[in-house]
Amino acid sequence: MVQTKQLAVKGLLAAEWVGMAYLLFTLVFMAFVWTRLENVSGMLILRGEYVAATLGAWAIYRWRPCKLTMFLRVIVQMVFLSWWYPDTYELNRVLPNLDHLFAGWEQTLFGCQPSLLFSQVVPYGWFSELMCLGYVSYFPLMLVIYVYYFFQRYQEFKMATFVIMSSFFAYYIVFDLLPVTGPQFYYLAVGTEKIAAGIFPYLGDWFLTHSERMAAPGWTDGFFYHLLDITHDAGERPTAAFPSSHVGVTTVLMMLALRTKSWKLVGGMLPFYLLMCFSTVYIFAHYLIDALAGLATGIAIYYALCAIYKKMGLR
Repeated sequence: MVQTKQLAVKGLLAAEWVGMAYLLFTLVFMAFVWTRLENVSGMLILRGEYVAATLGAWAIYRWRPCKLTMFLRVIVQMVFLSWWYPDTYELNRVLPNLDHLFAGWEQTLFGCQPSLLFSQVVPYGWFSELMCLGYVSYFPLMLVIYVYYFFQRYQEFKMATFVIMSSFFAYYIVFDLLPVTGPQFYYLAVGTEKIAAGIFPYLGDWFLTHSERMAAPGWTDGFFYHLLDITHDAGERPTAAFPSSHVGVTTVLMMLALRTKSWKLVGGMLPFYLLMCFSTVYIFAHYLIDALAGLATGIAIYYALCAIYKKMGLR
């Protein structure tokens, strides 16, 4: 490990400050809905662990300021993203569910429920595996961008980290305040017969105590299908449907890839990005309007965060 004055950063990174700001936001939210929260102790423990891990990684870096310990700080933040995600459910399930509105808008715009019909139109095992592959490539794509910027564009590594982390937390704030579960939970709660008939009842606080989801369609013996199932069992909750952060964040990742002008990087990521965009609807994770909103917000968030980083001189 080579120490250099150029690498040393005394305080927290911009990406770490964003995480701390999100933690503060959720604590304020928790204060307003305290009596309705189901898992207060677990939520507080998560926040304590996040602060301890962030400060611990910072302390290691200060002890040995080098690229390796800088990368450790980023990995710590990346790991906690998968912990913050189900936490959005703990917050938004105290609010009335809004899926009936989004399913209704979907029907009005497209005359059907694309998520319900997609797998029926393309009922092939190989296609199912491609869709599942696209969906589970979410975090690997993020790691690819981190690694590429770390080794090839280190001068912009902290910027890329800030943009990625901030985009996640921007979506998480929306998910905290907008309780939309998506088809895999709403369709099951209502019944696919009613959904197919264009009936979208209001469920109120149903998801306060229910978290059952529909199984994904497709080839149930497929390798990537099983990998998707494992991923869902580990962290999926009835939350975070609109807009699709899977589409939004991977759009941000593609914009960061385009920024490098490495066409090998862009070409390698593009097929997985396209699969991701289609798969969110195919596996019942999102309404089509969620995916479209994810695309639009992903582009907007990328440009906004790059401008903020540059204007504020963040590090």
